[in-house]
Amino acid sequence: MIEEITNQLSILGHPQRISVFRMLMRRFPDTVPAGELAEELGIKASTLSNYLNALQRSGLVKQERSGTSLLYSIEMNNVQQMLDFLIVDCCRGRPDICMPFSKGTETMTDRKFNVLFLCVGNSARSIFAESLLRSLGSDRFNVYSAGTQPSSELNPFAVQVLSDKGHDTSVLRSKHMSEFAAPGAPEMDFVFTVCNQAANEECPAWEGQPISGHWGMPDPVKADGTDAEKSLAFQNAYGALKRRIEAFTSLPVESLDRIALQSAVDDIGRTSTEDTK
Repeated sequence: MIEEITNQLSILGHPQRISVFRMLMRRFPDTVPAGELAEELGIKASTLSNYLNALQRSGLVKQERSGTSLLYSIEMNNVQQMLDFLIVDCCRGRPDICMPFSKGTETMTDRKFNVLFLCVGNSARSIFAESLLRSLGSDRFNVYSAGTQPSSELNPFAVQVLSDKGHDTSVLRSKHMSEFAAPGAPEMDFVFTVCNQAANEECPAWEGQPISGHWGMPDPVKADGTDAEKSLAFQNAYGALKRRIEAFTSLPVESLDRIALQSAVDDIGRTSTEDTK
């Protein structure tokens, strides 16, 4: 065990290898194409291949093939085993020096929870998620959304879909995520990224260590074709997010500990984003 963990830590002791590992952790439970990793991190494909091979040999990353593409993701069981060794074995699980991990078995308190949805533009997907959770769970959740590079206005196709579904769009606007990292901002209990680019970007360490999840899905703003075809892409994005929000609101948040909640949030992220009604 010690030899295996030592090897894993040695592999992560390289600045670019750990940057690959961090990117895959932020995208968990997604599988990420090697080409996207190379582009986002600015690493040559041949160099990235060496880094990924090393991470695979260490057991921290796994590979799968889809057609001609190689996809990579975190081997979470092995990552958890490594962290358990560091925190439980080496540090003896002392709460005085491992405070972030002392929260692992606590349940959430019986109150309204603050939820933030992030994407890049904050003009469609995160706005859908905000509206849906406000509609389906306003008695249990305070809901917000923001962008890493927010648009100046909401996407008109997104606004039309929300209006057609009976949502109040007058309360919506594009916001920068810095609003929720400023002094006096509400402390988040959950932070979700709903697009891959937002998950790839460096985000602040949120106060209070919220449970985080990546629910990436295709960007309807990039849809081509007629207005009817573009509208369908927004309808599909809305439907896919509705399914995930419904799964989230069905969770007994008040009675689950943080570890169980994090696992449930990750499971929701694995659900298909295919068309829904």
